[in-house]
Amino acid sequence: MGRGKLRIYLGAAPGVGKTYAMLSEGHRRVERGTDLVVGFVEHHGRPRTQVMLRGLEEVPRRELEYREARFTEMDVDAVLARAPAVVLVDELAHTNIPGSRNAKRWQDVEELLRAGIDVVSNLNIQHLESLGDVVESITGVRQRETVPDEVVRRADQIELVDMSPQALRRRMAHGNIYKPDKVDAALSNYFRPGNLTALRELALLWTADRVDEYLQQYRSEHSIRSTWQARERIVVGITGGPEGRTLIRRAARMAAKGSGSEVLAVYIARSDGLTSASPKELALQRTLVEDLGGTFHHVIGEDIPRALLDFARGVNATQIVLGSSRRKTWQYIFGPGVGATVARDSGPDLDVHIVTHDEVAKGRGLPVARGARLGRARLIAGWLTGVAGPVLLTLLLTHSGGALATDGGPGFANEVLLFLFLTVVAALLGGLLPALASAAVGSLLLNYFFTPPTHTLTIADPQNILAIAVFVAVAVCVASVVDLAARRTHQAARLRAESEVLSFLAGSVLRGETSLEAVLERVRETFGMDSVALLERESDVAPWTCAGSVGGNGGAPLPERPEDADVDMPVGDHMALALSGRVLPAEDRRVLAAFAAQAAVVLDRQRLALEAERARDLAEGNRIRTALLAAVSHDLRTPLAAIKAAVSSLRSDDVAWSPEDEAELLEGIEQGADRLDHLVGNLLDMSRLQTGTVTPLIREIDLDEVVPMALVGVPETCVSLEIPEELPMVAVDPGLLERSVANIVENAVKYSPDGLPVLVSASALGDRVELRVADRGPGVPDSAKDRIFEPFQRYGDAPRGAGVGLGLAVARGFVEAMGGRLAAEDTPGGGMTMVLTLRAAGGREPVGSPLPAQVTS
Repeated sequence: MGRGKLRIYLGAAPGVGKTYAMLSEGHRRVERGTDLVVGFVEHHGRPRTQVMLRGLEEVPRRELEYREARFTEMDVDAVLARAPAVVLVDELAHTNIPGSRNAKRWQDVEELLRAGIDVVSNLNIQHLESLGDVVESITGVRQRETVPDEVVRRADQIELVDMSPQALRRRMAHGNIYKPDKVDAALSNYFRPGNLTALRELALLWTADRVDEYLQQYRSEHSIRSTWQARERIVVGITGGPEGRTLIRRAARMAAKGSGSEVLAVYIARSDGLTSASPKELALQRTLVEDLGGTFHHVIGEDIPRALLDFARGVNATQIVLGSSRRKTWQYIFGPGVGATVARDSGPDLDVHIVTHDEVAKGRGLPVARGARLGRARLIAGWLTGVAGPVLLTLLLTHSGGALATDGGPGFANEVLLFLFLTVVAALLGGLLPALASAAVGSLLLNYFFTPPTHTLTIADPQNILAIAVFVAVAVCVASVVDLAARRTHQAARLRAESEVLSFLAGSVLRGETSLEAVLERVRETFGMDSVALLERESDVAPWTCAGSVGGNGGAPLPERPEDADVDMPVGDHMALALSGRVLPAEDRRVLAAFAAQAAVVLDRQRLALEAERARDLAEGNRIRTALLAAVSHDLRTPLAAIKAAVSSLRSDDVAWSPEDEAELLEGIEQGADRLDHLVGNLLDMSRLQTGTVTPLIREIDLDEVVPMALVGVPETCVSLEIPEELPMVAVDPGLLERSVANIVENAVKYSPDGLPVLVSASALGDRVELRVADRGPGVPDSAKDRIFEPFQRYGDAPRGAGVGLGLAVARGFVEAMGGRLAAEDTPGGGMTMVLTLRAAGGREPVGSPLPAQVTS
């Protein structure tokens, strides 16, 4: 008998509907005539799950007694005896009661599979053993019930059961997952939107990896070869050719395999030669890589393979993507090409991917022009051709057994043409000087060996004199033309390279790259420098100061003065761009001047932005002062008027006040004074926050020592306090925390309906503690949740006498000063909940919520 097949419904979080999906699959198989039974399904009192169990045969459970209580578990023996074709088993990660056949339910399932029975089961992503630490860091809850990853990976089918966090929270709020008394605690702790989103991402990534394994197995069985992408930092080498977009898209697919991957497209241009890159194509490729979330880099380098490897190692890349060469077969005689050289020199730390495309072996399109700065090899070849070539030709013509000797040779005219050919070749290879040397050597050899009388420098025939003169003139003219063409080529190459750099610089400004450090980094990348600094001073005699810099770590030190740098570019009278690393040629300074001017503009823009920010702060201060005057004109005068009226009444001799009346007037005075004290306190606190003079004195303290003190002024019937004793201590300033909690609770009581007390509860989540103040008032829409924390803001139809709108602003300011966070959320069922998040101290360890351990489906 063969092994049974395992199908698993993998849930992103508790309550997404794994059990419901499993039972639906059971009904589909029963309708197809499959012999199916329910081995164990826990419905947890959910009506819809109970309905799905109808019509399915259930194997009776086995009852066990443990610690004077009775429990039920799946009866593996009964299922084996029944021997169905398929069995449904809920909660694969469940731990069996001591005394069961196996310790874990997944072990029961393994036994059923070995017996040839197909099993349909389910579990949540947080129960995978390899994800235990990750889930704990996200949710603050350690999963005690886990399943080895290998057990799940061996499943024949895995189906993801997913649901958006918002829909799951709505299902929770409607009571479809937990009982009503546990809904608020679950929504406030484990079922927070951030937790559910993170769990959902884990489930999607884990399932995607499993899909890759299925595909790899399929391709291996069918002899399909492919390259599997990794989560890496990928550098794409582009040439501006038509294959660039293919390379960029391929690299983007590689990076899309996982979070954190990055694509960097780099175009390396020679500083002194024309390239086959199309500016329009480069612009399209730059736009494409940026649309795909990558970055584009423009680097100038003489040796393209070395420049590409240096760039890749400089950005800590792990992969390089290159296209197959567009060169034709015969062009490989000039060298192995960029791809082969990069792959050879990359070493073990860089993987090189050569990607095929439609342009392979179709040629480079535009020819690669030669620059005037000839390489050493060409100069040597030019001099050898110009000096040694005529000598070898003379030996060939005079010592070839008479076949080409003077008497029976090709003739003086043809000999002159042969020497002229060598002079032209020398000009093409080495430029002007080798050509002139070739003309001089050739004329002397022609005179000595080939014009009568031979072996003398005398020329008897005037026609030979004319021929040699014409030879020298033609050689000089040809060499001059070749040299002029080379100079024009070099100028065109320089202008082309400069235009590319300047257009890229202008494009970076249009794309919003306004950071000074970004501009300086572009300078360092473009010119291959070790460090770049923008220096400035206030006057001619003032010292230089650094406005911004990049590099200098482990390489050349940052220059403190322009004189200390290898290259300095003045920008105005009191600013200079200083570069260290190498000396730049004079022709590069024009482009460098454009970078320097752009850096100065960016610096001025940053300073203007700071001044604008200060202006906004001043405008905000003026707004606050205006609001303060409005508040003083009404909210402060109202309690003063009431106090004044009560005092005047008490001092009046015209009325004999009874003790009850006097007590009422005194109570009004006390209430007015308390209101004044509260308003003035909030105004002073806001003033301290605005001026930045709040200095928290952080110490470790229990919440149950601070929160009750903050509720002294609130009637006991208006607040319900739930703070567990096992909570960890928090690192706060007790005074600031008490003031913050008092303002938050006062605001909640103000808007909460009569008879519905405000709930103040606390819980621990990992390394933080949350204090939640929930009311049942009208609530606040999402668009206004941030606005209610601004000074002098009162949402809705709050009466004028309810305060000046500073309570929540002061509370958030104090909480953030202590390193905490204050935010507003909706209360399930209506209302608003203020969530105050504080740092847990290093004392007692927090106790996590047991909800996911109790209910796993």
